[in-house]
Amino acid sequence: MNIIIAGAGAMGSRFGLMLHQAKNNVILVDGWQEHIDCINQEGLKANFNGEEIVEKIPVYHQNEVSNIEFSADLVILFTKAMQLDNMLQEIKSMIGQNTKVLCLLNGIGHEDVIKKYVPLSNIILGNTMWTAGLEGPGKAKLFGNGSIDLQNLGEDGKGAAEEVIACLNEAKLNAKYSDNILSSIYKKACVNGTMNGLCTILDSNMAGFGETNVADDIVKSIVAEFAAVAAVEKAELNIDEVLTQIKSCYNRETIGLHHPSMYQDLIINNRLTEIDYINGAIVRKGKQYNIETPYCLFLTQLIHAKEQILGAK
Repeated sequence: MNIIIAGAGAMGSRFGLMLHQAKNNVILVDGWQEHIDCINQEGLKANFNGEEIVEKIPVYHQNEVSNIEFSADLVILFTKAMQLDNMLQEIKSMIGQNTKVLCLLNGIGHEDVIKKYVPLSNIILGNTMWTAGLEGPGKAKLFGNGSIDLQNLGEDGKGAAEEVIACLNEAKLNAKYSDNILSSIYKKACVNGTMNGLCTILDSNMAGFGETNVADDIVKSIVAEFAAVAAVEKAELNIDEVLTQIKSCYNRETIGLHHPSMYQDLIINNRLTEIDYINGAIVRKGKQYNIETPYCLFLTQLIHAKEQILGAK
């Protein structure tokens, strides 16, 4: 397949590399010039489960792709949520009437942006449990195994996603179809909606927060707001299961010493966060459905205040 990886950071690098190794025609599109230059000059380098590898994959700055002759069969979205609309605008000349768009972004409601560029029948929402990191521009760190759940939003459902699933599985990305992807997305959003904002505000890793005597009460209050909104959208959440998954993040022997992506964006890299597409999305939907969301509202406000104090860009 002809595949565009729109957003070639850590996760985009993983998917691009694995799909390239499976003999697909892959191009990477990103906005980080130093990262792009390193890949163009030296190839995409990766510590792939302990093995150092290098793959030559074409990569372009998103501001330059309008002149590239490339007709995409599949676009996989890995941008930051607030960059999604601009990225789709930049690559729209490579999107045809049959191009499938797979969205693997964190957060909720991205289909509202994507449907401005492709019909619902071509939109596939997904939730991935793969992980990845960047050790520097042009260098990815890829460890462990993962999976993808996905669902086509059109009437054809699974039939419209079969070719994409087959392509992903040939690349050993472990994709399977879901009849209710919103439940998976909301479950993951509950983890992001607690760990990301709370660790960022409290300047803590996940274990440090989880070991406080107020962690359970705070997390339960936030998850209850996510669950109330999800119920209106017929995305059922097993709250006990969600809380168990969140508590697993506190384990110092596994991922507890990790700082979530929002912490890395704001505290380490002084970048604006995706809070408006996680907790902020719950606030907006809460207003729409007449559901009170005070915890998500307060956390969203706190993150925006910290962005302003730190002068994040």
